[in-house]
Amino acid sequence: MLHFLAEYVMFLLKTATILFAIVFAAGNAFNALRRGRRSDFEQLNVLKLNKHYEDLRDVLQNELLSPVEQKLAYKEKKKEHKKDKKRDKLIAKGQIKNPKARKRIFVLNFKGDVWASSVQALREEISALLPVARRNDEVVLRLESGGGVVHDYGLAASQLQRLRAKKIYLTVLVDKIAASGGYMMACVADKLLAAPFAVIGSIGVLAEMPNFNRLLKKFDIDYEQVTAGEYKRTLTVFGQNTPEAREKLADQLEDIHSQFKAFIEEHRPEIQIDKVSTGEYWHGNRALDLGLVDGLQTSDDYLLNASGKADVYEIEYKARESVREKIVHGLEQALSGAMLNLWEKFEKKKFI
Repeated sequence: MLHFLAEYVMFLLKTATILFAIVFAAGNAFNALRRGRRSDFEQLNVLKLNKHYEDLRDVLQNELLSPVEQKLAYKEKKKEHKKDKKRDKLIAKGQIKNPKARKRIFVLNFKGDVWASSVQALREEISALLPVARRNDEVVLRLESGGGVVHDYGLAASQLQRLRAKKIYLTVLVDKIAASGGYMMACVADKLLAAPFAVIGSIGVLAEMPNFNRLLKKFDIDYEQVTAGEYKRTLTVFGQNTPEAREKLADQLEDIHSQFKAFIEEHRPEIQIDKVSTGEYWHGNRALDLGLVDGLQTSDDYLLNASGKADVYEIEYKARESVREKIVHGLEQALSGAMLNLWEKFEKKKFI
C-alpha cells in the first residue's frame, strides 16, 4: 500500500512539474512574440541537392584522378561555369529566348513520433511552398513514421492534401516505415514508393489502459468521478469499468477505423480495403503486390536520378531559439518523455 501511494504521489509531483515547465515555456514564447517580429526567431533553410550530389562526386573523382587530370577537369568545369553565367546574362537582357523553365522538385522530411510533432514544421514548409510552386513542380516527402495519436496524424495528412488541392504533384518516399497513421499520410501521394523491406500498412486502431480499481478496493480506497453526459467518460483508470463502457469504446474505435478505411479508399481506390485493413503490416515487396505502394525504390536513388533532369531543393523549417528558450525546451523534452511513460501507464489512448 505504501509503495503504491508513493508511486502515485510521485506521479502527481511529476505532473505538476511538467505543467509548470509548459506554462514557463509558454510565457517565454509570448515574451518572444512581444520582443520582435515572427521572422526574428524562425528560419526556412533551403539546400540545393544538385550541388550536394555534384560536390560528393567531385570529391571522389578528384581522389581518383592524377594531378594533371585534376587540373584539366578543374579548367573544364570553370569554362562551363563561365558559359552558363554568360548565357544567363543574355537571357536576362532578352537577347536570346528564355528556354522552358526547368522542373523543380522540393524535398520535405517528416520523421513522426507518437504525437506527430513534426507536423508544425510540415505546415510551415507547405505554406512557404504553395505561393511559389509552378504547375510542373513536384513535392517529394521522405516519410518515416509508425503512427500515433489519431487527431495529430489526421492533421498531418490534411497538410499533404493542401498540395493535392493545388494540383501540385506529390511523391512520398518510404525508406523504413509508414504504418498506421504514417500510412494515412503516405496514401495521399500521387505516387508512393517504398524500399524493398520498408514496413507498410497496419491499418487499424487501438486503445489501451490499465485499471487499478480492484487494487483500490483491496485497500478500502474509494474513487469518485462525476461527469455530465452519458458518454463523457467510458473506461477509467481507477473506477469500475462496466460492459456498457467497454462496448461504447469499442464502437468509437470501430467508427475511427471506418473513417480511416474510407480515407484510404478515397486516395487509393484500387486497394481491396477489407483485405489490407486488418491491422497487419507488410514489407515493401508484399505491399506492392497488395497495391499499398506504387513501386520499390529508395529515396536516395529517386532523388539522385531526379537531380539529373530537375533542380532539387531540400526545405527545412526551424524555429530559432534563444539560449534561455533552448534550456527550457530541453527541460520540457526531458519532462515530456517522463510524462509520456507515465501517461501510457495511467490513461487510455487512441492510436492509428
